[in-house]
Amino acid sequence: MDPRGPHGPQGLTHRSRRFPPPMAEQVYLGIDLGAESGRVMAGLWDGRKVRVEELHRFPNGGVWVGESLRWDLVRLWSEIQAGLTAGARRFGSSIVSVGVDTWGVDHVLLSRTGELLGLPFHYRDPRTRGVMARVLKQVSRAEIFEASGLQFMEINSLFQLVALREQHPELLEAAGTFLMMPDWIHWCLSGEKRAEFTNATTTQFFHPTHRTWSTSLLGRLGIPTSMLPPVVLPGTPLGPVLPGLASRLGLPSTLSVVAPASHDTGSAVAAVPTGNTGGTNWAYISSGTWSLMGVEVGNAILTPRAQALNVTNEGGIEGTYRLLKNIMGLWLVQQCRRSFERSGRTVDYDGLVRAAEAAAPLRSIVDPDHPSFLNPEDMPGAIRAYCARTGQPVPQDAGELVRCALESLALKYRATLEGMEELVGGRIEVIHVVGGGSRNALLNQFTADACGRPVLAGPVEATVLGNVLVQARAAGEIGSLADLRGVVRESGPPVRFEPRDPGAWEAARGRFAALLAMEPA
Repeated sequence: MDPRGPHGPQGLTHRSRRFPPPMAEQVYLGIDLGAESGRVMAGLWDGRKVRVEELHRFPNGGVWVGESLRWDLVRLWSEIQAGLTAGARRFGSSIVSVGVDTWGVDHVLLSRTGELLGLPFHYRDPRTRGVMARVLKQVSRAEIFEASGLQFMEINSLFQLVALREQHPELLEAAGTFLMMPDWIHWCLSGEKRAEFTNATTTQFFHPTHRTWSTSLLGRLGIPTSMLPPVVLPGTPLGPVLPGLASRLGLPSTLSVVAPASHDTGSAVAAVPTGNTGGTNWAYISSGTWSLMGVEVGNAILTPRAQALNVTNEGGIEGTYRLLKNIMGLWLVQQCRRSFERSGRTVDYDGLVRAAEAAAPLRSIVDPDHPSFLNPEDMPGAIRAYCARTGQPVPQDAGELVRCALESLALKYRATLEGMEELVGGRIEVIHVVGGGSRNALLNQFTADACGRPVLAGPVEATVLGNVLVQARAAGEIGSLADLRGVVRESGPPVRFEPRDPGAWEAARGRFAALLAMEPA
């Protein structure tokens, strides 16, 4: 089906907001899709500061279709159109451009005539289990790392395509175009089939030094490469919005579609409010369902030690690379909450954090990246089983479970920090936490405590800020990446957390290292 048709099915419930008349500011629309929710946001630029307004928010998440977990792409596109309509009504001709960011690895296949070849698979779908092990029998880990610079995870696009070749070869045979999730939405908006650099680098088949698709790697694995589109850098104008779409939604015909850093972490890191853009003495954590922790470097680091540490090199703004580690993140807490609600208990995140704060410290810890936490039916049960298996006190109530998850995340950050310092050859002095997780003051304090570094928390809306400010830069309103980050600092200072109680956390660090040796991920 071609999704660029009518506004969408009738009867959907939207959460579009009503606003007073807009001020005289330039407006950039950011479409930001996460694993739990999506938003259409407005970035209002006055020439010195930027502020964001939420126009429309909607739920997201996997949908089981038979035995496979998919993304309901057509519903998401309908919700996006509702948000764009709200933006058109609110801002009219003040809207300069629109751009999209989403998570990485997942993708859409179009036929040679532009038809959608089924709903795209969710990265947590079980079909990729065991695929990585089979691939590594054909191509060595070292060869794949050299051709991609990416952390080895079964959810990566490379292993998803191999699973598709094994289970649904007819879809690959019919595919005319491979598009990452934001690239597909950009196509819906502009009609242009392009792959944006930052998201292309999450596939595990984009070459980190040649900066082109790793077609030879795909060829060895029997994956066709003619479907891969040209790659563009963040900030590239893709063209005007399609005339018919503009007319239906009330958008100005002059509206430009601009590819921002379309990987949400790429946009978030662009908005880290550091004043030291050229150095590696700061680290970032883009904190949400996933925690993406790393440093910004000029070129991908592809040493044997980087491979051994299983780090990833993903593209950033101005040709930089984000040397980072994917960590399971607040997924553990989110899934605990869902489990509590399924049992009939209504709890909010603030209540869970208060309960965790009251629980005994550093009693039980887990490796957040253990495979048992990837997509369990019962997250509290998975955490309890891990603790029992490793001879630790078993968390009982919600406070103990959430404290275990948060302290474990902080200890994982410490282990990751040490690896990053080793790779860049210097001490990291400060950690910037951005994204929705930066609101979690308890986790921010645990992070400062575990890492022994100050934590600067904020902005919460880093992803959207990075998205809209890259668009503003494309319009000539902002100069360099350093200038962009200066705008973020000017628009709102971060909150500082200082480390405390080093002795208890050093002891916990030793326990955590022993756990990793006992229960390797």
